[in-house]
Amino acid sequence: MAAVLHLFKGGDPDLVRAAVERALGVGDQVAVALLHGAALSMLPVGVRVQRVPDELSWDALLEQIFAADQVVTW
Repeated sequence: MAAVLHLFKGGDPDLVRAAVERALGVGDQVAVALLHGAALSMLPVGVRVQRVPDELSWDALLEQIFAADQVVTW
C-alpha cells in the first residue's frame, strides 16, 4: 500500500477523480491538497482533503510531500 498525495490547483476534476479512484482501488492511501483556493468535490470516501494554507501550512505540506510514496500534481 502506497501513500499517494495529489496537489490540485486546477484542471479537469474528472481526471483527478479517476486517478484517485484507481489508487484507492489498489489499496493506496490517498490525500489531496487543494492549493490557492482550488475546489474539488465528490471525491470518494476515505480520501483526506486539506486546503493549503487554510487547513495545512506550507511547511506541513512539504513534510507530506517528502513522506508520500507518490506525488501527483494537477
